[in-house]
Amino acid sequence: MIDKSKPFRLVKYFTFSSLIAVFIGTLAISLLNIHWARSMQLKKSEAYALVLMENLNHQVFLQFIVPIVLKYGKIELRNPEQFQRMDDVVRSTLHSFKVAMVNIYDMQNTISYSFDPKLVGKKNMGGAAYQKAVAGKTSYKLVQQGYLWKIPFGIPKKSELITFAPLRAEREFLRISGPVLGVVEIVQDVTQDYETIFRYQVFVILTSALVMSVLLVVLIFVVKRGEGIIQKRTLERQQLEQKLNRARHLSALGEMTAAISHEIRNPLGIIKSSAELLKKKMAAIEPGNPIPDVIVQEATRLNDIITDFLNFARPRELDLADCEIGAIIDRNINFLSSQDTQKGCAIQTDIQPDLPPIQADTAMLYQAFLNILLNAMQAMPAGGTITVTARADAQGVHISFEDTGQGIPADIEEKIWDPFFTTKEKGTGLGLGIVKNIIDAHGGSIVIENRASGGARVRVDLPLQTGGHG
Repeated sequence: MIDKSKPFRLVKYFTFSSLIAVFIGTLAISLLNIHWARSMQLKKSEAYALVLMENLNHQVFLQFIVPIVLKYGKIELRNPEQFQRMDDVVRSTLHSFKVAMVNIYDMQNTISYSFDPKLVGKKNMGGAAYQKAVAGKTSYKLVQQGYLWKIPFGIPKKSELITFAPLRAEREFLRISGPVLGVVEIVQDVTQDYETIFRYQVFVILTSALVMSVLLVVLIFVVKRGEGIIQKRTLERQQLEQKLNRARHLSALGEMTAAISHEIRNPLGIIKSSAELLKKKMAAIEPGNPIPDVIVQEATRLNDIITDFLNFARPRELDLADCEIGAIIDRNINFLSSQDTQKGCAIQTDIQPDLPPIQADTAMLYQAFLNILLNAMQAMPAGGTITVTARADAQGVHISFEDTGQGIPADIEEKIWDPFFTTKEKGTGLGLGIVKNIIDAHGGSIVIENRASGGARVRVDLPLQTGGHG
């Protein structure tokens, strides 16, 4: 048999692999987008810093350098009055802007002005950025502080953009076009901007993870459902194959049984009639001789066995008519009560009063129910109770036979429907097979199961209308 589940497993593995690849690709694209956002933010901060520099250069030149030169003749920031005027100009210009530090260097790389008075007079603090500014070039440097493992993920504790730009003398109508008078260092606090990017980064990653998780859940659901459907169809196919093999086996067995039974029945009839004739003659010679009676009884028993074989092998055509289930069960009970079949067995009934009639063969259902009741009695050798219930709904009539015996042993539960299988000393093993054939012929179903409280239960479901088949 070809395993059709293998292609599905390949599809499943390919789908999961594709989902993982898509997730990794999405995560990579998200990280690239975040890197692009950080780069754009840096360019924006640099442009913003350049505007601050231009404005500060303009204000310092117009409000400090020009007035101080006109008043004092030269600039000396060691003079408290000049330093205070410079501080007022710088702070008023940068007021409300996120500037953490401003340092102004002279042409000898000495800090002449700073937000931090302790830095005033310090030499050679500018480094390479100072040299570029003296040459007329503006440079930028992003400094981030925090845990080493956090900075690569864009979550530093503090981020600052340091800008070095030349301080120029201005000419009329032109800004920052004159000679370089010094160097200005501005330190901007851009921590909040990078925190915004980090929140965006977290949002993108979480959204991607959430979308992928939803897709994974949907995929798992679809795969589980697909596996369930395949397993169900595989089971149905196996059951159909088992039924087909069983039908073929029973068909061959039935043909053989019918042929053999036919050949046996004729000489058996001769034996029985000869025994009855012998009995009459023996009555005159030896009245008490039991041999003729034994021959007649055993011939009758063999004839009954052959009848079971024929009923199982070739069930007769249904004679459909309106059939009252309750009336059939009453006939079964009346027959059994008059036969003394099994002492100590009581039969209780719970029949729905308005049970609708069904289209069925009354004689065949009578035989089927009788076999079920006889089996239930034989399952209770010490006596017990059989409860027969019957209910109806839109699907049909449902009859249940429950006994208080030992139930069906687990080791024979799968064999009870096999022909010729029996646990009785004189049974043929065809009783349940005949019952099943009758129920199947009516388009119904029969199930035998153990009860939780002990004993066995036989459930028979019959449709209201039967499209009978032989």
